[in-house]
Amino acid sequence: MAATAQPILAEPHIENQTKQNGSVNIQDLHTSAAKLSIAENATVDGSTDPVKTPFINPSSTSKVPTAPPLTSDQSIRYEKLLATVQSWTTKPSSTPNPPEHPLTDSDRIWLTRECLLRYLRATKWNVHEAGIRLQATLTWRHEYGLENHTPEYIAPENATGKQVLSGYDVAGRPCLYLNPGKQNTERSNKQVEHLVFMLERTIDLMPAGQEMLALLINFDKKVGGERPPLWQGKQVLNILQSHYPERLGRALVINIPWLVWPFFKLINPFIDPATREKLKFDQDLRQFVPPSQLLKTHGGDVNFIYDHDVYWPALNKLAVNKRVMMRARWEEAGKKVGESEYYLRGGENEAGTVNGHPS
Repeated sequence: MAATAQPILAEPHIENQTKQNGSVNIQDLHTSAAKLSIAENATVDGSTDPVKTPFINPSSTSKVPTAPPLTSDQSIRYEKLLATVQSWTTKPSSTPNPPEHPLTDSDRIWLTRECLLRYLRATKWNVHEAGIRLQATLTWRHEYGLENHTPEYIAPENATGKQVLSGYDVAGRPCLYLNPGKQNTERSNKQVEHLVFMLERTIDLMPAGQEMLALLINFDKKVGGERPPLWQGKQVLNILQSHYPERLGRALVINIPWLVWPFFKLINPFIDPATREKLKFDQDLRQFVPPSQLLKTHGGDVNFIYDHDVYWPALNKLAVNKRVMMRARWEEAGKKVGESEYYLRGGENEAGTVNGHPS
């Protein structure tokens, strides 16, 4: 395992300042950025063997692929959608009272260039349909209460480490481990809220240029695992496909017991064909994730031990740091709808680009 790093201390006062004043101090941003620019395979608390907290950056062997340039037609469609989105001052409500909600800065920073492109790709470049789906997701994010799902609220669901976010695959996608055998709560909507919370934290940890995540699902035959109910599977699929389009890069599933195979057959018709192609079953995960960032339970070299009191605050502090830096860069660049995620995540401006995307 690589060199030990000093613990990464989050700057909660910066996020509080952002919420209270709508801005942050750029010097605080630079201080946080320096703390995140550290050694190969470093973890949040500097632990190495055993590892108890998330890896901060991808391995040097991971390579984030370069997105292909837009065609002329795609550029025209993007500009049309951008002009439409820039005109929005409200988002729809799912109920007549109130009929709509004001658009917030949290909405505007979410409406990045890459976000608009993801919805265009998901709708086969139909500008009108992409706009409708974007509005539907804005409404869902508000009414589902994402900002109310705090680490403290979600913590009991993750007490056993049934979901772990750590490391990056060979393409620099953050790895979210799902461990159904460690289920510790009764079936409820809060289990779905837990998954959504972890998806949001996975997105927080994406490096510049990467828009997708990797799911690693280990049913662990030694532990077993109860088959998820069909309603819950359909709900999760609907959320993923409706509100997180183009986010799943790969889903790696191992140790599937006979009890669970019928569930996959039942849920298969509801899975989008493009998503279905990304599913891989019982393969050597070392070909997809660098062994130095792959947990031993999944065939890697990382001796990871889940200690909730150590891992949970470390993960959330790291995510806060990332969000704070993105918010500060967004404000510094003018708080624009359609800003580049590449720029917001720390990417430098390039020749022929404006804040990291084609001019």
